[in-house]
Amino acid sequence: MGPLQFLGYVNDIWRDIDFNIRLFADDCIIYRKITNRNNIEKLQNDLDTLGQWAEKNGMKINPGKSTAIRFMRAQVKNPLGYSTGDQKIPEASSCKYLGIILRGDLNWLDHIQYTVQKAWKELHFVMHVLKKGNRNAKSLAYMSLVHPILEYGSACWDPCRGGQINALDQVQKKAAQFTNHTKDSEWETLVQRTTIVRL
Repeated sequence: MGPLQFLGYVNDIWRDIDFNIRLFADDCIIYRKITNRNNIEKLQNDLDTLGQWAEKNGMKINPGKSTAIRFMRAQVKNPLGYSTGDQKIPEASSCKYLGIILRGDLNWLDHIQYTVQKAWKELHFVMHVLKKGNRNAKSLAYMSLVHPILEYGSACWDPCRGGQINALDQVQKKAAQFTNHTKDSEWETLVQRTTIVRL
């Protein structure tokens, strides 16, 4: 009942927010397209409104767990300067949202590197535990524990560059050797799977 009660408690958080707000469990993001100074002020007003809502409802927004980030092609040196209450929200060049690492320039390199590192760690664990396991047990472990890591959020970050695809495919190639799947046709490639996910 705890999570359900929490969702009911924060259900009205959006009512006085003028622009885009997204909620997922205890994650909350506010965003909007910034084209002039007026947009900046309006976004800050929304942040102030959010702070007032939190105070009214006996909650506190932790600026240390909050991030201000801008998504744009050009490099801008002036700081964002957003705040909640009397505390400034730290600016970052990237942030993690629902398990996806978003960079300000929308390059997926950081997310791919994080995913590959996590997948290799999980694959090595599987290989260690099932070193003497049969082919079916190894395949099931890979498909259950490693494969979802490689595909998580792929509809968002796909397509990515060739080198990044190769880094992800190397994990599957190692898994294929470990599970004795010697033929490439037995498992779909990352590109094939992400195409299916998009469809």
